[in-house]
Amino acid sequence: MRRAHSIHEMKQYLNRRADGKEAVPNVIARLREQNYLNDERYAAEFARQRTQFRRQGRFRIARELRARGVPDRYIDAALVSALAETDEAALVRARLKRKLALARGPLDQRKIASLYASLLRAGFSPDVIRAELKRASKDDMPDLPEPGDE
Repeated sequence: MRRAHSIHEMKQYLNRRADGKEAVPNVIARLREQNYLNDERYAAEFARQRTQFRRQGRFRIARELRARGVPDRYIDAALVSALAETDEAALVRARLKRKLALARGPLDQRKIASLYASLLRAGFSPDVIRAELKRASKDDMPDLPEPGDE
């Protein structure tokens, strides 16, 4: 295959493609024995790639891994190891720098709210986002509502 898959994803794929559905558990067991399928390794590599190359935050990575059927114990361990190597504030600053370079006009409340929402979708902590937005705008930010406070 072109990319790694979680055990859950592989089960879904094989169930869609296989003529004999009874063979799927045997195939999965054999792939696990030969160490071709390993959710722990998959989660660690996924988290590392998403933090280093896509500059995504903890919450987004965890959400995507859960959607791919990876157990929470592997997700937590993968996030700890991947984020130990990187600084979340530095990732937010890099994203802000890129977005502000493309922004036209002054940085008004509407643009700040848009940046805040964009960074939340990227999976970063609201506290880190607020701190970095304050630093970027160099003036006091209004209190932005927490997601779900509406």
